[in-house]
Amino acid sequence: MGILLSIGEMACRLGVAVGTLRRWDREGRLCPKLRTEGGHRRYAIGEDAADGKTVCYARVSCADQKDDLERQKARLGAHAEACGWDNVEVISDLGSGMNCRKRGLQRMLTMIMLGEVSRLVVENKDRLLRFGAELVFLMCRLRGVEVVIIQADAKASFEADLARDVLEVITVFSSRLYGARSHRAKTQIAT
Repeated sequence: MGILLSIGEMACRLGVAVGTLRRWDREGRLCPKLRTEGGHRRYAIGEDAADGKTVCYARVSCADQKDDLERQKARLGAHAEACGWDNVEVISDLGSGMNCRKRGLQRMLTMIMLGEVSRLVVENKDRLLRFGAELVFLMCRLRGVEVVIIQADAKASFEADLARDVLEVITVFSSRLYGARSHRAKTQIAT
């Protein structure tokens, strides 16, 4: 069965409040393994990771690339099928690699933290996050989640990576700047 933790210990391990765990239990998001005779929740950790699911994560930067997103999802699904993995879920996002507030990314991270994932599959590191992917990989390692990168770009030089990163930063900031200007102009026209 693994190790049983009290609700306080589990809350501390996940970095959430005890009330959050109670709410998750009511919502069916994270249920305790058992309840004591006194009604106290006990959460199991150290379960066999094979029981978790394989999550494939796909992302593109803008709406113009929706066709690319569909192809990316198909490639990830085909890779999972070729490896014979069961219980596969493909999560996708449309947005910048610098935005950590994407709905799919947050859902995937929550699933990892709750111990529902045994394997994370991405095409390459930049599809996950442009900056900070190493933090996600650390979280996966600490939670016992295997990370599979299909197209690890071993040939990319430092200069090429740096140029790509600078272009991404410029693109994000110019999009925000022009978006703010457009919103301001629309507001002035409407008044």
